Amino acid sequence: MLGPLVVFVLLSLAGCGGSDHKAATATATKPTIRLGTKNFTEEYILGQLYKQALEAKGYRVVLKNDIGSSEIVDRALTAGAIDMYPEYIGVIVQEIAHEKQRPHSAAETYGRAKAFEAKRGFDVLRRTPGQDVLANAVRTKFARKHALKSTADLRGIGPFRYGGPSENRTRFQGVVGMRQVYKLGNLRYVPLKIEERYRALASGKVDMIGAFSTEPQLRDSRRITVLSDPEGIFGYQNVVPVVRRGLLAREGPSFAATLNAVSAKLTNGVLRELNAAVDIDGRAPADVARQFLQQNGLL
Repeated sequence: MLGPLVVFVLLSLAGCGGSDHKAATATATKPTIRLGTKNFTEEYILGQLYKQALEAKGYRVVLKNDIGSSEIVDRALTAGAIDMYPEYIGVIVQEIAHEKQRPHSAAETYGRAKAFEAKRGFDVLRRTPGQDVLANAVRTKFARKHALKSTADLRGIGPFRYGGPSENRTRFQGVVGMRQVYKLGNLRYVPLKIEERYRALASGKVDMIGAFSTEPQLRDSRRITVLSDPEGIFGYQNVVPVVRRGLLAREGPSFAATLNAVSAKLTNGVLRELNAAVDIDGRAPADVARQFLQQNGLL
């Protein structure tokens, strides 16, 4: 049964076209493609990259931005409110499919994600060469004080506060995995909005946050230290477009080829630069995406 929040989100998606409604209704000759995104910077950029690349090829796209966490976006997809969205292969396998056996490589993760989505009527297109892996970040002073290098080292420091979005509380790639695999009974979860994490860490509201490896804030090693994940609970997180199979059949091979051409350019370095342009330089995701696509001959 869908919760009240999910029902509200799905009704909202069904009733509006998002910020790009005018662009989507400009041409009446093709069916509209409803592209969703999750709720953080990299997803906003990915949504714009795929949207603008498709529109340059004559497709009509409505961008339904900032839907929510993977769990909520996946329900929007399976309920028919959207046709596609960018996701991370490890999240598909471990958090959406809830597979208990952890993959041991990016290739294995991709294959299992593809097989799972195929059973549900969706296809996973080619994965990006870069990946945005979940990570634990602490203040560098805190790391030095407790001699922290890996997540496993947290066992011996006494109670500590971990901050992250609400889904982290129930995810294996979050509080559940850290308590089960790393035996971190001393972890105290503090709910934070995604945009609040780094401020909360800097102010001392929390001792550790759930971070994303391609976030530009992590480049400042004088202030922030990323702990390693020797048990591999955070998995492999290459980006893939998850697309309704009926849409792929309707639009033909050029549709997938357009999306795959964008994904092929997204290395770790590129993802960090794109995120920095938005989070550090304050530019709009649409402008950042447009410049990147132009520079790479995709517009």
